[in-house]
This record gives sequence, C-alpha cells and structure tokens, in this order.
Amino acid sequence: MDGVDPMPMLLNDDFRDRSPDKVRVVVFGATGYIGRFVVKELITRGYDVVAFARERSGVGGRQNQESVRADFPGAEVRFGDVTNADSLARHAFDQPVDVVISCLASRTGGRKDSWAVDYQATLNTYQQGKKAGLSHFVLLSAICVQKPLLEFQKAKLALEAELRDGSDVTYSIVRPTAFFKSLGAQVESCRKGAPYVMFGDGELASCKPISESDLASFLSDCVVDQDKINQILPIGGPGEALSARQQGEMLFKALGKKPWMISLPIALMDLPVGCLEFLSGTFPSLEDAAEFGKIGRYYAGESMLVWDEQRQQYDSAATPSYGNDTLEQFFERVVRDGMDGQDLGDAALF
Repeated sequence: MDGVDPMPMLLNDDFRDRSPDKVRVVVFGATGYIGRFVVKELITRGYDVVAFARERSGVGGRQNQESVRADFPGAEVRFGDVTNADSLARHAFDQPVDVVISCLASRTGGRKDSWAVDYQATLNTYQQGKKAGLSHFVLLSAICVQKPLLEFQKAKLALEAELRDGSDVTYSIVRPTAFFKSLGAQVESCRKGAPYVMFGDGELASCKPISESDLASFLSDCVVDQDKINQILPIGGPGEALSARQQGEMLFKALGKKPWMISLPIALMDLPVGCLEFLSGTFPSLEDAAEFGKIGRYYAGESMLVWDEQRQQYDSAATPSYGNDTLEQFFERVVRDGMDGQDLGDAALF
C-alpha cells in the first residue's frame, strides 16, 4: 500500500495500558464537519477529550463559545488560535497530552488559506504538542493527495512529510474518499425539477463515499489500534465504488422521480479555468478564483479511490471499505429531512 512504513513503532506501554479516561486526546477542528463527530465518538469511548475551537467557529463564524460548549457535553472545550503557537501553548497544551487528532482544513481551498491551515496551523499543533509530551498524532488528510495538482493537496502532503520524518511521535495519516456532503450539492435542485448535471458520460470519476460518523469512528480507532500506527490509511465507505451516473440514479430513486440527467463535456471547464489561471499571473486577486476553478475541474474528472501508480489507474478493489452508512441512506435522509448539518465550506466546493 502506498506510503506504508515497513516496521511501525509501537506506542509506549504506559500509553497503551491506561484506561481510556486516563488518555488525554485533543481534537483540533472540533467544530468542523468531521471534527464534531470525532469529539462525540471519543467521548462515547470514554477518553479524556479536549475540543479546541476558535472563539467564533463554524461556517461564517456562526457558533460562539456558549453554543460550542453546549454541543460537546462530556468534553473540555478550549478556545484559541491554531495559527498562533503561543495561543496553542497557553490554551491547548498547558498540561500533558497523549494524542492529537487534527481535523483542520482550509474552508476555501484557496492558495494562501491552504498553506496557512492545512500546513502551518496543523504543523503548529504538532510542534506544540510535542512540547506537551505528545505520543501519537492522527491526521485527517485526503485521498486526492495521491495526484497533487492543487494547493491544498500540496500543503497536506508537506504536512504528511513532517509527520513521517519525525522520530519521536508516532502517527496515523487517514486519507478518506469523498464525504457524503460533497455528493449532496444537487439534492435541492433536483427536488425542484432541475436535471442532475454530470460530466462526460457520468463514468469519468468514481468514489466510495464515507459518512461523517463512520469516518469519526475510524479516526477514533487510530488512537490505539496497533495496525494503524505509522501508516498511511486510505479509507472509504461500504460497498462498491459509485460513478457520478450511479449517484444521480440513486438520488432520483430517493426523490421518487424518473432520472433526468444532463451530460456536459468536461472540456467546457478547461477554457474558463485556463483563462483564470493565465490572468492570475497579472492580477493576483484572481488567484483564488483560478484555484477554485481547478478544484471543480479536478473533482469532475478524478476518482476518489486508491491510485495504482504502476498501472496508472484508480483501483476500487484496493480502496478499503469501513462502516455501515451508505450513500443511498444519506440521500433518503436528506430528501426527508433536508441538508441541515451538511454545511459546505465557504467556497461551496467541499
């Protein structure tokens, strides 16, 4: 498997021998889409959990400190700035810590934002954690870093390299496939009568989508599971890989409607993306717009599956499955209840 170190280190005996309530786990990105499920899963498992968040968190800063505390009964909630090492030292690592789980991710995927959050802020938590006795670091990365064409992918890979090059802290690097929320963007438009839009023949890209709760469970497994130490761990949800066409058919089934799908040539994305990329060289204010276009183009044409470098193709069979939640169940739920709790990032791309 890509990136697996042949002789993983063992977590020290003292760490593994403790009961969960004696293991202190700090979760960064605790109010994010995956992070909040991780916090709740760790609480359920009995760990001593610290949920770390900004003073105003969530998409658009909608959550204040009071609402975050109310969302995490059973956790110690701390507030601070992950981009500031002193803030981390004072508010997150003022006492010994055993494990860090980082669910930090740039909300926009913009160039500066990616390096500021996916790399530097996450590195800050790693470096400051080591000063507080950190034993194990669990990183939420992304499976798409296998073919790094985007800034956030490059930033995540740079952080992964920092973890792999370290010798005094073990790690688990988790690379999930697509999240359910990223496949739900067309639910409301199709409900209102619009067609399902896909590119090419709808078979260009496939994925094994994973739910937020199943991914949170897998990340929590990484705290002590022996086979996940010093490993790069691609992970998807249960079942076979699904193409865009299959996802559309599944959505219309949940809506109780006859499928109506439109196929667009993926080349339609190339011209505007190319123009924005060219113009951004002269007008720096267009850099993020160009990057957002590249992100959309990437996800339209690349599968979220394990990449077989030797055969130069994506491999569904080599992409591990985990959990019980299916995309079909997700579509049925959001058709019934709406997309509450499925907030997209600020750029509405993730």
